Amino acid sequence: MDEAALLKLAGDLCGRAGLAAPVTLERLAGGKNNRVFCVALGDGSSVVLKSYFHDPRDTRDRLEAEWSFLNHAWSVGVHNVPRPLAADQREHAGLYSLLDGSKLASSEVELRHVDAASNFIYAINRAASPLVRAMNPASESCLSISQHLATVDRRIERLTALAADAPYRDEAEQLISQNLKPVWVDVRSRIVAGAFKAGVVLDQAVGRTIISPSDFGFHNALIRPDGELQFLDFEYAGFDDPAKLVGDFYACPEIPTPQETFERFVDRLALLLEFPDAFRDRARLLRDAYRVKWACIILNDFLPSEDARRAFAGGEERAARCAAQLRKAEAKIAEIV
Repeated sequence: MDEAALLKLAGDLCGRAGLAAPVTLERLAGGKNNRVFCVALGDGSSVVLKSYFHDPRDTRDRLEAEWSFLNHAWSVGVHNVPRPLAADQREHAGLYSLLDGSKLASSEVELRHVDAASNFIYAINRAASPLVRAMNPASESCLSISQHLATVDRRIERLTALAADAPYRDEAEQLISQNLKPVWVDVRSRIVAGAFKAGVVLDQAVGRTIISPSDFGFHNALIRPDGELQFLDFEYAGFDDPAKLVGDFYACPEIPTPQETFERFVDRLALLLEFPDAFRDRARLLRDAYRVKWACIILNDFLPSEDARRAFAGGEERAARCAAQLRKAEAKIAEIV
């Protein structure tokens, strides 16, 4: 869709939302899966237009997940997220309020920010709303230990079919076969043994789930001038095991969460949401599984479908990106003890 068509789409959505007509579009940097634009309106205000990636090989409805999550959040009084204004399912597009603030640098992440993150998870789960009934499971939701393991198994298996024309393909294959796969065999065995020792049946349901932002971390946060954190990008949101949220929160490599805060974050979630000790045990047990999972995610750039998604969203040149992802994957694997 070219700029003229996007501006027309923005106009249609603004009309539905009762807003002034759009004047200009400006592409925003940072989107890895979608195209995001700042839309300047005739009255001097601005909103965000999000055009979501869709592909027959990736059937996730990113617009529906984000739209449902944000409508629930606003209905229960959580307003440090974009306000949903209008959506077009046919065009895979949504219109949202524009958040003010800036990205945190990795060196700027402090304990108070981690506490703010746990407060946010509590806030979106402390009260139900009628909108919850329309919410789907989160992307790759896991409701048992065996499902957590199967998720990583599938990601490992996907990496056996790298794109033939991917830059640094041979180096990626070597890293996968000689490092990533053996590490996962060891981590998987330790998780199975740990579950057996704790008397946890692998297929046993985890119990309470939460409304999870899913891809949750400081890479999807902005800090306002007054110090308040705002959160964005909920295209994978839905119901999930809170231990999966913890695993992702501490394994995501972009603007990483300080590892020394792990126990505090887990304890605060358990206290705020009144989770049993089994949640704490499961979060600790699965910690390395999510490091392996994120090493796989980092290497997704070598997959045919993922390269198409990155091309849709735009970004750095492919060879440079693949070289950088190799280094990130090596570093993530090295975190596993």
